[in-house]
Amino acid sequence: MNQTHCILIGAPVDSGKRRDGCLMGPDALRVAGLIDQLTALGHTVADLGNLAPEPVDIPADAHLHDLPTTVGWTRTLARAARQAAPQGLPIFLGGDHALSLGSVAGMAAHAAEQGRPLFLLWLDAHSDFNTPQTTRSGHLHGTPVAYVTGQPGFEAFPPLAAPIPSDRVAMIGLRSVDPAERTMLAETDIALTDMRMIDEHSIAGPLAAFLDRIRAADGLLHVSLDVDFLDPGLAPAVGTTVPGGASFREAHLVMEMLHDSGCLAALDLVELNPFLDERGRTASAMVDLAASLMGRRIFDRPTRSYA
Repeated sequence: MNQTHCILIGAPVDSGKRRDGCLMGPDALRVAGLIDQLTALGHTVADLGNLAPEPVDIPADAHLHDLPTTVGWTRTLARAARQAAPQGLPIFLGGDHALSLGSVAGMAAHAAEQGRPLFLLWLDAHSDFNTPQTTRSGHLHGTPVAYVTGQPGFEAFPPLAAPIPSDRVAMIGLRSVDPAERTMLAETDIALTDMRMIDEHSIAGPLAAFLDRIRAADGLLHVSLDVDFLDPGLAPAVGTTVPGGASFREAHLVMEMLHDSGCLAALDLVELNPFLDERGRTASAMVDLAASLMGRRIFDRPTRSYA
């Protein structure tokens, strides 16, 4: 990846769960220097500002938290993805993970229009593979992967233009999966990498295998990065902290490998709740990871001559 035109799309989605605060995420990422980091790397940046959910006329659901607003966000962000993708690299600034209902669906539609397969890398402590029927909490930020892979139960949401086959999805960093999700995931071809597997075999192997498959298929890659992919000791500003997440070195290695692959087509930065942060520490960590993904080297690896 050389110079890239980055299109920042503010998605202050806060309807996917009951704990407020993620609506401040997009502006916190801007304040933490995201634009400066991208331009310092030679990329151009267009900031579209913060979007708003499309008004929808559907009834509320007693079990699902704020269904109409989340459906409105899904429509808005799917449209924004389809409009932005032909012009550059969409970077969705969240906002809770419900934003990926729209961002990934829109990117899948764009990829289909280009005649190329879209692959999805889910960097998250959670699999987010619940449906509106299986979620115990009623929080729709735990449903995006089920939706974009075409699982049943999403009748209230926009029909998918291009569902993503499950064998084009990889999840890395898992350490909190609901029983219903575990049962459903067992029936799919999603590549699952939990923290035990990372501890035993490193984070590089599963990612390298996934990237090889993307390159072989001439695919496009959508990366969805949740704050809780990181260990909460590094990134405390998330309402769904799970101990034992990725370390600083592991996370930056993932970003550098993704950059080297040249496959990146879109990026979600999600679940940042600045109200829970410590002097902007988590926002800065997410900006640093985005910079690594876009070409900044954290570790110098000198080239050795064998001549």
